Amino acid sequence: MADNSPLAAQDLFDRLDEMGIAHSTIEHPPLFTVEQSKQLRGDLPGAHSKNLFLKNKKGQMWLVTCLEHRRFDLKAFRRRIASSALSFCSPERLLRHLGVVPGAVTPFAVINDHDLVVQVVLDRALLDMNPLNFHPLDNSKTTAIAPGDLLAFLAATQHPPQIVEFEFEQELTGGG
Repeated sequence: MADNSPLAAQDLFDRLDEMGIAHSTIEHPPLFTVEQSKQLRGDLPGAHSKNLFLKNKKGQMWLVTCLEHRRFDLKAFRRRIASSALSFCSPERLLRHLGVVPGAVTPFAVINDHDLVVQVVLDRALLDMNPLNFHPLDNSKTTAIAPGDLLAFLAATQHPPQIVEFEFEQELTGGG
């Protein structure tokens, strides 16, 4: 029987190394919000993101990763993905499907989606920036990766992303 325990940051780094994906990581105090990240990161180069874990009443789930300054309208987004009403997933669902806790949500977390039930949605503008910075399953670290390598990682985990333009979105508090 396979062990489906959530992977930790070092497991992720090992997987990235196996795939030949360059990455660099810094450590910092745990960050739970975009605002905390902005205050503590200093001049860390590259793109920084807002990550939202959403579900609809049918149980479909989306991991949405967009630039941290993006304004996000849940109703407009649900229309774009042709879904019924969306809401944020509970911490329990987050841990069960992505193996992370609130504040550590990251596109890297799909490595823990063994049932392949989470759909990834990326902000198109992220792919024009380099490097991309995400928590590596742990909100006390930030890992930088090239956009093409993020796409390769998502493909290798069987989570090809839907790439979306986010210009129209309106402000939504929270995320992490």
